[in-house]
Amino acid sequence: MATWLITGANRGIGLGLTGKLLARGESVIACAREPLKAEALAGQKDRHGDRLTILGLDVTSGESVEAAARASAVPIDVLINNAGIYGPRAGQGALDMDFGAFAEVLAVNTLGPLRVAQAFLPRLEVAGGKIVTVTSRMGSLAGTNDGAVAYRASKAAVNKVMTGLAQALRPRRIPVLLVHPGWVQTDMGGGGADITIAQSTDGIITLADRLDMSLSGQFMNYDGAPIAW
Repeated sequence: MATWLITGANRGIGLGLTGKLLARGESVIACAREPLKAEALAGQKDRHGDRLTILGLDVTSGESVEAAARASAVPIDVLINNAGIYGPRAGQGALDMDFGAFAEVLAVNTLGPLRVAQAFLPRLEVAGGKIVTVTSRMGSLAGTNDGAVAYRASKAAVNKVMTGLAQALRPRRIPVLLVHPGWVQTDMGGGGADITIAQSTDGIITLADRLDMSLSGQFMNYDGAPIAW
């Protein structure tokens, strides 16, 4: 039985990952910014008992992340940086930017994953663990779309941050992978998206299971296909 820590676990992909991993017998530390409001996680706790720990964690707050790391003293086999936001649907153009919202998107999507990885690194080292960060192909610099600039920039930035982390952790044999989850039928993706949460989470877990040093630093689709930077 492995221990997985998942940020943004109260809904969408994070909740789907939590349920799927618990169903196969794993132990999950499910992180949510407001755990008392995470009713779906509470239902999972009723079913799976001690194999699920619900942990309060706000990825934008260093104090919150450090407190969560102190509260969770167990070795972590897999860290999944899943927490993320899209930002406002308007005001994300290069000529019409809500700079306050842009800063918030960067705080969650770019700084948050690195802050969490650093805080929980000692737990990962004990277990010989690995890190998966949920990003987006919308952060690929090969794309030419001019919409959602804040979101796209945050994902391009986290891709660079995580490739740097992959190199920094190579001597410690902790692999780091960037995964595009697909266009998923969540609150963010909308009901008209291409794939279900179940399809996306199946792929993410399969990639996490496969992850070793030979894949560290790569950017992959949920189905294992490589994505251009």
